[in-house]
Amino acid sequence: MFRKKSIFTFLQAQVAAFIGGITDYGLMILLTEVFKFHFTFSILISGTVGAIINFSINRFWVFKNQAGYRNPINSQLFKFALVVLGSISLKSFGTLVLQKVFQIDYKIGRLITDSFVSYGFNYPLIKYWVFRINEKQNIIESN
Repeated sequence: MFRKKSIFTFLQAQVAAFIGGITDYGLMILLTEVFKFHFTFSILISGTVGAIINFSINRFWVFKNQAGYRNPINSQLFKFALVVLGSISLKSFGTLVLQKVFQIDYKIGRLITDSFVSYGFNYPLIKYWVFRINEKQNIIESN
């Protein structure tokens, strides 16, 4: 039962990340190609918008039925903002390195960087830190 719930939560989180990511990526392309912003600045703006969408979906759908949902939203927002700052920094830096060092188009470099950042940085921190269930809540929920 626990494993099934974990897999379902992981899949839900991936849907949230996908929706936030599509918004983020599309806005990055728009800002860079149409408005001629440098892609690192576009990533900052688009990442912020994507993060707001991602947080909302995670809080109100993915982790809604878990005790972590009852944590104060201010605490979760603060933690999530720190994750987003790290994520945007890693995505901007990774995309820049792939573009400058390896001559990979920023659009492709961003997709490569995103895959590593999403699974290796964002998901673990969001699940185990931002929306973490503490032991007191876990005991209360099980009684």
